[in-house]
Amino acid sequence: MGDAAPTAAATAPSHAPAFAKPPLSGAGAGFAAQGHPAQTGCMAVGIDPAPTVLFIVSDEIALLDLAGPLEVFSAANGTGARYRLVTASAGGLPTSTLGGFRLEVQYALEEFDEPVDTLMVIGKRGWATQQELIAPLRRLAPSARRVTSVCTAAFALAAAGLLDGRRATTHWALCAKLAGQYPQIDVTPDALFVRDGKIATSAGVTAGIDLALSLLEEDYGAEVARRVAKYLVVFMQRPGGQSQFSARARVPIPRSGGVKAVLDAVAADPAGDHSVESMAERAALSVRHFARRFQQETGDTPGRYLERARVEAAQALLESCDDGMDLVAHRVGLGCSETLRRAFVRTIGTTPSAYRSRFRTTTRPWREARVVGL
Repeated sequence: MGDAAPTAAATAPSHAPAFAKPPLSGAGAGFAAQGHPAQTGCMAVGIDPAPTVLFIVSDEIALLDLAGPLEVFSAANGTGARYRLVTASAGGLPTSTLGGFRLEVQYALEEFDEPVDTLMVIGKRGWATQQELIAPLRRLAPSARRVTSVCTAAFALAAAGLLDGRRATTHWALCAKLAGQYPQIDVTPDALFVRDGKIATSAGVTAGIDLALSLLEEDYGAEVARRVAKYLVVFMQRPGGQSQFSARARVPIPRSGGVKAVLDAVAADPAGDHSVESMAERAALSVRHFARRFQQETGDTPGRYLERARVEAAQALLESCDDGMDLVAHRVGLGCSETLRRAFVRTIGTTPSAYRSRFRTTTRPWREARVVGL
């Protein structure tokens, strides 16, 4: 990978924090030039210690939740950035991943008492069983410059009281659970990551990379973050939010048979006649009573729900057929391609054509394959 490695930055950006240093020279620079993260830290007398990024891990983590952000900071060290990357777990015990790998850690979390610049808690499958992290989080968070979470680790921050009164996110499948369990948190379901003061939370799995790139950009500027993103072959800022990855039409189970009948009718034929008047008639309610009850039971207005259902039907078509945009729009009840495009942008933050290009196939002919958007 030699020549593909990110090259050292000429200077640290003027807005970088105090720990930003000039690019490495000598052995450190040579190591980075070979495509490996430079070994930074207290390697020379008179050089301040590299700021510590502490990754807190537990059993049953998704390996990419840890490896993604870690690789961002590690690759950044090859550009002249300086981060000390360390891992800790409860009791200093080895942890396991969902894929069955065993990971050794460097520190027992309870005994870690060194200065922490960035605290990053990694999510796990049993998101409700991270009680062992609460006391260490409450101890370490106040003095850390940044406190962050990847995926379901937002629940650990919430349990420690660190998200009270703040905006936050987590994996799309658990955003409703987080909001319901911690009503004092302003949950943002569609965000890939959310920054609120010194606290940052990310959505699931690969969103940890998006968050880490944002932190890197804050420290060393956009050019360094862009160089690292290119090296890792990822978007520096990918289009759309995490709603484009969610399953179809997730709403609470309605309490009344009338509202359920309306939802079933929309699901069976998204392109059908679903005016508010026809919905109310199907639910055997007045228009005003129906609109009020629908919002109470689903958390959405009939119009917004219908648009989302039609967008989700269009997503299924874009993933599975080659129909043109006008035909797709007609088949799901959105009329024309321009209406379809506007509905997509409002609902999932990306265009139909961009959605199709990302989710239709992973097997484009080799002549067409190219890195885009970096």
